Amino acid sequence: MSDKDERPENRLRKELPEEVPAVAPEAAEAPEKGAGAAAEPVTPEAPVTPRAPGTPDAAGTEQDGLTGRQRLLKGIWPPRVTRAQLIVAVLLFGLGFGLAIQVASNSDSDSALRGARQEDLVRILDELDDRTQRLEDEKQGLEKQRDELENSSDQAEEARKQTVEKEKQLGILAGTVAAQGPGITMTIEDTKGAVQADMLLDAIQELRAAGAEAIQVNDIRVVADTYLTDEGKSVSVDGNKIKAPYRFKVIGKPEDLEPALNIPGGVVQTLEKEQATVTVERSSKIVVDALRAAKRPDYARSSS
Repeated sequence: MSDKDERPENRLRKELPEEVPAVAPEAAEAPEKGAGAAAEPVTPEAPVTPRAPGTPDAAGTEQDGLTGRQRLLKGIWPPRVTRAQLIVAVLLFGLGFGLAIQVASNSDSDSALRGARQEDLVRILDELDDRTQRLEDEKQGLEKQRDELENSSDQAEEARKQTVEKEKQLGILAGTVAAQGPGITMTIEDTKGAVQADMLLDAIQELRAAGAEAIQVNDIRVVADTYLTDEGKSVSVDGNKIKAPYRFKVIGKPEDLEPALNIPGGVVQTLEKEQATVTVERSSKIVVDALRAAKRPDYARSSS
């Protein structure tokens, strides 16, 4: 034995068997079938891995027997709601409810005007214009008084004059001072006694809305605290019984007062449905001379 054979790597190689390449069984039998046939290499099959239940295979089918729709329903039901999701849902519901109420309220006001007739819309627009004009006139009057007080050499005398004028105006509103000016006279003939207190009250309210500054019914002055009640087939004003015909003397702008009474479905048509006869006349001078006694308030006192 030579030194070459005695080396450790060579001695270990001799002790181990030689490596033999792996050959498939089919390839090993191939030479037996024919001596001249060449052996064809065979690819070894991949090991089969077991699948867990419910996982789809290569063709996309499921192993647990559930369809796609069933798996979707199984994933969303029963619902799993967290506390944060519940709070968000409550907040969104409250917001939606508030918006719905707001839209509904706006729709109600809009539908009321949308369903009105053209004559009613024209009347409402005219009344708004008249009220705006009256407020503008009052503003200009107050500004004029302020300027007169500021520019007057004798401010005490000017203040006294304005106080007297203001007292007259308040007296007219309170019914303690007689008044005259342009206006209308409305006469209601009620032969069947069908006119009631609420109808006359509607007429007073309509006249006030049209800009009436002083009103007298028969011999009674109408003021802020006037009340009307039914007395059988007649009407009582502030406890004083009056009988037909009911005569209204009203001071104001005739061009506004008369149309306010004659609007479709207004005071005149309502009274005529009760078979009463209504006559409205314009005049350049109406005298309201029925007076009310000045009443001292029990509790209210001037703060100035």
